[in-house]
Amino acid sequence: MKKITFAILGMGNRGTQYALKQLKYPEEMEVTAISDTRKVRLEAANKYLRLPADRIFDSAEKLLEMPKLADIMIVATQDAQHKDHAIAAMQKGYDLLLEKPISNRQSDCIDILNEAEKLGRKVFICHVLRYTVFYQQIKRLISEGVIGDVETVEAAELVGAHHYAHSYVRGNWHREEKSSPMILAKSCHDMDIISWIIGKRCEKLSSFGSLNHFKSENCPKEAADRCFKCPVKCPFNANKYYLSRIPGWPSNILHPEPTPENITEILSTSDYGRCVYKMDNDVVDHQTVNMLFEGGITATFQMSGFTNRQTRTLRVMGSKGEIWGDFREKELYYQRFGEDVVKVDLESLCDDFHGHGGGDARLIYDVIRYMRGDVFDTSSMTTIDRSIDSHIMAFAAENSRKNGGELINLYEYKKEAGL
Repeated sequence: MKKITFAILGMGNRGTQYALKQLKYPEEMEVTAISDTRKVRLEAANKYLRLPADRIFDSAEKLLEMPKLADIMIVATQDAQHKDHAIAAMQKGYDLLLEKPISNRQSDCIDILNEAEKLGRKVFICHVLRYTVFYQQIKRLISEGVIGDVETVEAAELVGAHHYAHSYVRGNWHREEKSSPMILAKSCHDMDIISWIIGKRCEKLSSFGSLNHFKSENCPKEAADRCFKCPVKCPFNANKYYLSRIPGWPSNILHPEPTPENITEILSTSDYGRCVYKMDNDVVDHQTVNMLFEGGITATFQMSGFTNRQTRTLRVMGSKGEIWGDFREKELYYQRFGEDVVKVDLESLCDDFHGHGGGDARLIYDVIRYMRGDVFDTSSMTTIDRSIDSHIMAFAAENSRKNGGELINLYEYKKEAGL
């Protein structure tokens, strides 16, 4: 059995999660080199990777200067760095596993696609939801005609108020110019899933949304700049939130081996300890997208940071019945008109729901099989030529939102973009 080798640019949460799959597939994958600008991240990762010193780099650029060290380069750096890192890796001879979004700029996404086609490189996008049993079973039910023809899809991403505050107010994705628009950074997954389960192209869309709550005018008068010194009783108090979640997520985002001492130090010096109403964030905290697909199929998508739960929900309405479910709860049902409700037993189909409902591990496994040349159904694999559509939809939705919900014809939009 051929072992597929991986080098990784960026050992943050996503890069680390993919590296950990070496422990799940020790006979099939091997991480041969890693890079990160943070020494603590490299040290934590190497406790289980056990790489020699000359395979650990303190920048992506230094790793990319080396001769080719693996079959696949995992690009898990910040969104704005993806274009330079992806193109340099492909030119070095690597195939890619590229963290979503492809890039934070539409033209950069297209440049990466074009470079992959020119060089003949395989580029897989980390749209991990396609690899989960939850969405694969929905796709199967639709493909088998269980609910007839799809007529309407209603999807929602409940980001969760604390997750939103962590990632999109205080975290790496709080400013569009430094990262990505919210609809791209968080919800290109959803654009991809909606398009995939429908199986047709989106023709038109419009979008509304705004940053409505997490801004200075909603700040309590007594609020301090940092939560440690704040007298206000607030659900977003960083001290209470992060220190109560050691050693798990999201404290392990602040430090790979969180302790009360190092988390307290980080909260006293970084954005993660600042008041959510006194940040310089500018990405939306809620957004809706209305879509028209080929054949008159309609879809709606709702992203909201104002929820207690962190999950995705979906309802597919067909000519002969409905499918509905809750991703986090691992609950999926369908009902044909006039018949009883049927529950799909997802837990009998998957032995590990960690990492996006098991999608992380299944993505890596499918990439390994693809690279080995194994024979299996590759129709759901998220190659860049398939994943680019979800990104174009997200960019178009953001364009619509910024222009008062303007209706965008995606055929014309793609033509203008050079696709």
